[in-house]
Amino acid sequence: MTTPDHRGERIGADVTAEAGEGGSLALRTASTAVLAPAVLAITYMGGWPFLVLCAFAAAGILREWTHLTAKADARSLAPGLAALTAALVLTGLDQPGTAAVAIAAGAGLAGVMAGRATPDAGIWAAAGVVYAGIAFFGPGVLRQDPLWGLTALLFLFATVWTTDIFAFLCGRAIGGPLLWLRVSPKKTWAGAIGGAAGGVAAGVAVAYASGIGKLGIAGVMALLLSVLAQAGDLFESAVKRRFGAKDAGRLIPGHGGLMDRLDGFLVATFAALLIGIVRHGTAAAGAGLLLW
Repeated sequence: MTTPDHRGERIGADVTAEAGEGGSLALRTASTAVLAPAVLAITYMGGWPFLVLCAFAAAGILREWTHLTAKADARSLAPGLAALTAALVLTGLDQPGTAAVAIAAGAGLAGVMAGRATPDAGIWAAAGVVYAGIAFFGPGVLRQDPLWGLTALLFLFATVWTTDIFAFLCGRAIGGPLLWLRVSPKKTWAGAIGGAAGGVAAGVAVAYASGIGKLGIAGVMALLLSVLAQAGDLFESAVKRRFGAKDAGRLIPGHGGLMDRLDGFLVATFAALLIGIVRHGTAAAGAGLLLW
């Protein structure tokens, strides 16, 4: 049974970890300064280079998820990676619907393989393929819109990245009540509100610069995506807490793993894709998100 003293030690450890993160701020900034221009350049190129980038990110996320959840048999990686490869090819050939089926089939097969150990392991393995599939499918398909795909991704980058930055800065500067102690001992309501405000401002700025007329709706979309990005961050934090891990990986200096860096972005981008598809279909999802 956990005692109050143990809980105090846990919170003390979290405070120490937070101080360590503050010391690595320069490293985080340097990593971002290197990675962000490269990502923007490949996003601008679009086509196969961008799809390959998304597929590599999704494969890395699947590997981190499988390692993190522990109970998911590593052999379940094979059907997941095969599904992501199929999704890459099919999306590049303008078959996003079939790509989604491939990801679902890969999740099912991974679940069956890992489920030979325990049903719980099968659930986590299948969820990992779906999670990684979202990481590919959201930005990959959204960018396929030939007219508005690039603008839609820039809108998302601005919204999500600024949300992350402002949430960090406001949380540190203002402090105050915690957002959800059981999931994350460092996120505050001040950070969440400040992050949302920053995300909305950045999203509206991109919409204005792109000549999108209905800035009010753009602001609403940015607010929705900012909130979902923060929810995605909390979801990943909950998974890490469930398995007793601080970071999902160590690939990105100062940030942790790909899951740690992309958790909010993949949820927001997938939601943006669904909005776009509902309004204008898979071929013009960017326009469906931005033009109202």
